[in-house]
Amino acid sequence: MSLTPTKPIALGFQLPEFKLTDAITNHTVSSNDVIGEKGTLVMFICNHCPFVLHVIHELIKIGYDYMPQGIGMVAINSNDVVKYPDDHPNRMKELALSLKFPYPYLFDESQEVAKAYDAACTPDFNLFDKYGNCVYRGQLDGSRPGNNIPVDGSSLRDALDLVVSGKDVPEQQIPSTGCNIKWK
Repeated sequence: MSLTPTKPIALGFQLPEFKLTDAITNHTVSSNDVIGEKGTLVMFICNHCPFVLHVIHELIKIGYDYMPQGIGMVAINSNDVVKYPDDHPNRMKELALSLKFPYPYLFDESQEVAKAYDAACTPDFNLFDKYGNCVYRGQLDGSRPGNNIPVDGSSLRDALDLVVSGKDVPEQQIPSTGCNIKWK
């Protein structure tokens, strides 16, 4: 397992558009389909990463907590499924249904969407305000597998609360860390 941080890029970029297949429904979902009234959270995750598995229940809770408040959410898996078969869309569907994901779980087979977002790791978070400007690319919280810090989503929840209330998110952010995206 290689520890990879979110790439430090300038905030303010516009939400990159996409059209991907939802592993849960097998329907095409576009970026326009997931945009929320107050903001949008685009998460890069996968099925096998221990960092994602460590926080997956909190990611689901965040969906149930913030989607009703006007935050659109989507999870995207961009990993190479030939080398990492646990991340295959059939397995994505199994995971999403068993854990009751409240948001679509999309498969980025070409990996073009991950490249458009400059995603580097799983989990990797991109939070956009209601105008589609990226305002947060930080961590979920300080918890990592084995560090005994409880998973509470505090960093991402703070940013989400600010977006919901229409306030500015501080630019000082601690990057997320996790497994690198498994490129082809």
